[in-house]
Parts: sequence; structure tokens; C-alpha cells
Amino acid sequence: MNIRRLTLDVDKALAQPSIIDLAGAIEAVSGVQAVNLSVTEIDMETVGMDVTVEGEKIDYAALVKTIEHAGAVVNSVDHVAAGSHIVEAVSRKR
Repeated sequence: MNIRRLTLDVDKALAQPSIIDLAGAIEAVSGVQAVNLSVTEIDMETVGMDVTVEGEKIDYAALVKTIEHAGAVVNSVDHVAAGSHIVEAVSRKR
């Protein structure tokens, strides 16, 4: 499958790794061309963030392994875009 965009819910320890170091590690994963880390919450010990990666043929297994090796954990996959191009989500009006 040609994964082009992923948004992951990721937690890391407050002290290490820094989000700069984590972004650098993620950027080096096969297929990743761009990465965005957005902090969503901070408590006494952890930092929660949304991690969005874009590219072509992103290696999901290598991405998770890299995040875990850096000292963070993937809680869930919240968005996936795959195929020959990215389809932007359209909100339904109710």
C-alpha cells in the first residue's frame, strides 16, 4: 500500500526525547518527506502530541519502530491517506 499521510497520537516522557530529536528521527524513516509534531497536552511526566507525516510509500512498521526506539510510544493511528494521491477530508454538514 502506498501510504502518503499518517496522523498518530504519540506520548513521550517530559524530559527526553526532545520534540526536535523525535522529528529528526521520524524524518529519516523511509518514505517520509515531511513531519509535523504538535503538542496537545502536557502533564507532570508526559507530553502528548499529534504526529503527522507525509511522503510516498511511508514504511509504517519502521516509523513505529523509530518512534519507540527514540523513547516515545504510539497510542493510535488517527488518520491514514493512501493511494496515488491524497484525498482531503470533506466535512459533512448535518
